[in-house]
Amino acid sequence: MAALARWCVRHRLLAVLLWLLALGGATTAAAVAGSAYSNDYEVPGTESGRATQLLDKGFHGLGGDSDTVVWHTAGPGGSVRAADVERTMTGALGKIADLPAVASVTSPYDSQGASQVSRDGRTAYATVTFREQADDIDRADAQRVVDTAKAAESHGLEVELGGTAIGLTESKSAQVAEIVGIAVAAVVLFLAFGSLAASALPIATALVSVGTAYAGIVLLGQVMTVADFAPMLGTLIGLGVGIDYALFIVTRHRKGLKRGLPVAEAAERAVATTGRAVVFAGATVCIALLGMLILRLSFLNGVAIAASLTVVLTVAASVTLLPALLSWIGPRALSRRERRGLAEHGPAPELPTGLAARWAAFVERHPKLLGAAAVLVMAVLALPTFALHLGTSDQGNNPASATTRQAYDLLADGFGPGVNGPLTLVSEVYGAGDRNALNDLGTTLRSTEGVASVSPATYAESGRTAFLTVVPDSAPQSKETSDLVDRLRDDVLPAAEADSSLDVAVGGVTASYDDFAEIIVAKLPLFVGVVIGLGCVLLLLAFRSVGIPLKAAVMNVAAVASAFGVVVAIFQWGWGSELLGLGAAGPIEPFLPVIMVSVLFGLSMDYQVFLVSRMYEEWLETGDNRRAVRVGLAETSRVINSAAVIMISVFLAFVLSGDRVIAMFGIALAAAVALDAFVLRTLLVPALMHMLGGANWWLPRRLDRLLPRISIEPPESRSDAGGVRATIPRRRANAAPHEDVSGPEEQERDVRDIAGRGR
Repeated sequence: MAALARWCVRHRLLAVLLWLLALGGATTAAAVAGSAYSNDYEVPGTESGRATQLLDKGFHGLGGDSDTVVWHTAGPGGSVRAADVERTMTGALGKIADLPAVASVTSPYDSQGASQVSRDGRTAYATVTFREQADDIDRADAQRVVDTAKAAESHGLEVELGGTAIGLTESKSAQVAEIVGIAVAAVVLFLAFGSLAASALPIATALVSVGTAYAGIVLLGQVMTVADFAPMLGTLIGLGVGIDYALFIVTRHRKGLKRGLPVAEAAERAVATTGRAVVFAGATVCIALLGMLILRLSFLNGVAIAASLTVVLTVAASVTLLPALLSWIGPRALSRRERRGLAEHGPAPELPTGLAARWAAFVERHPKLLGAAAVLVMAVLALPTFALHLGTSDQGNNPASATTRQAYDLLADGFGPGVNGPLTLVSEVYGAGDRNALNDLGTTLRSTEGVASVSPATYAESGRTAFLTVVPDSAPQSKETSDLVDRLRDDVLPAAEADSSLDVAVGGVTASYDDFAEIIVAKLPLFVGVVIGLGCVLLLLAFRSVGIPLKAAVMNVAAVASAFGVVVAIFQWGWGSELLGLGAAGPIEPFLPVIMVSVLFGLSMDYQVFLVSRMYEEWLETGDNRRAVRVGLAETSRVINSAAVIMISVFLAFVLSGDRVIAMFGIALAAAVALDAFVLRTLLVPALMHMLGGANWWLPRRLDRLLPRISIEPPESRSDAGGVRATIPRRRANAAPHEDVSGPEEQERDVRDIAGRGR
């Protein structure tokens, strides 16, 4: 690390130009290639996936995305059957049917669409079937459908459109969220550093690395399945960790300058010390993210690699681009007041004072009380997690002004909530017996609990494939609809198949999401176990302790559970969701737990590394656990809290993106970081470490001999770290390596010494 930092400092212009070249080249290539994102939730071997394949095979295009055009007549006596309304909408639907991307249009004015007019005659809808699935439909093609339908609107005739492809036209943008998050981060950095130049560097480093990663994710979508929210998610994570990692390095660089080190040497040592911790922390984040690969789901593979790419580039920029920029701004990394003080009084170690020192002493005096309070807070926030319901949040959760939301509401009001998410039952047909069995199945389905209506069987031209459309009497995202899917698969369909050669597959939006969620839940224990296990191994190697990794695993689980509790309360229960502009309450997306566990485990490990590495450093120097915990907390709590405020601000800003999934990520990550920094790392972790004493650092001798030795910070850097260590007496010469020698009088004297120097 030292050699790399030295090269970047000595060739700072070349280092900066290389990064700008990478940013420009990746951006240009992404612009030329274009985006090719895919939200493909289909899992090979599932029943809903088989239903889609049968439709594609038998109906040559009906397997494409199905959307709706909805119109409603307002005013007294209005009716969709009025001659002028019928003439207007028939003409519009004809134009839509002629569009190249459209396979067919089923109009309520045709014999096939008689059921597509509401009972009161004021609402009707047409089904528009595209030739491709929504992932393969160009946004411009979907926009042509919207423009053609909207052109038919007039006074008293409202026309809205809904469906996945139509949702493509309601593009979400993270630009506002990015600007707000960066602005807040800039303010926090300026307050922390007092130097405009120093506060600008973490933001500049993060922007260059995240911009390069964003373009890289666009290119990644050309060769593998990458979800459309992956670039936003990568930006969210990249800005948060990128600014934080740079903050830690700049803070260490500023300490070096205050001790009188030359600019180049201070930058090199900052990367050689804190930069190593940044690389270690970034590696834990990537390991947690790449843990998603063990699930073998193409949809999640792309998300994992995209997010990991962003983290890798932010770490790389922090240890290469940042030292080059630090050497460029020179002593301006310090504020004017700090530079004047350095010139007048000479170098001096920076001591933890004020609230940081007093809080460290307070935790030391009351570990049991504060630990119990922290456990209570985490437990209460985690309670909603037990009510977690995985499912599909649909367009009924969109903003009220969106055409998709208005179409959803019009359909629900006119036809019942189930029409927004019908189920499709598909089967191959081998003879007259199967046709009779399908007719009997339709009769049975009409009397099945939870079914609002059933369409007659529709046969392919070959006569070998047929499907029935089943409209539930509940909304697509409701648990009742999921129960209906299970009822059909477990009870109704097996009875119909028993006396025929039918093999009916249940498809549709709800069925697809349920199948996806089932696969996720089944593999979640293995996934969590692998992520926790790898994280524990890394911490075991770094800190030569059994207790530190075990506590970290428990803390990470607590952070994840409490963050999910907040997500469930806001998004599933609807507590404040409307006030935040997040729409109505709904289920949690089935892929969210896996992605969030990966991200949260990685981010939680960051603060563990930065906090405990300082405690471990002091422990190696003194062998005194109380002193190690007190000093480590006092010296790192301020920078950890500043980093947490920045990360929370960036994450919460993404609530403004207008995307429900990204808002879920933003709130979950912000909640997890807040709890991790302010409850776990600065309260519960030090309280437990005080109670456990020297047992924190216990490692069996045989295991100690077997494990390879790695160091987050090189031993030679500890001698010049400065800080409280210089003000506190070393452990007694006759103290055992794991003996805690700080008595109450020594503690009070040390605390007064620290606080007094601060004053």
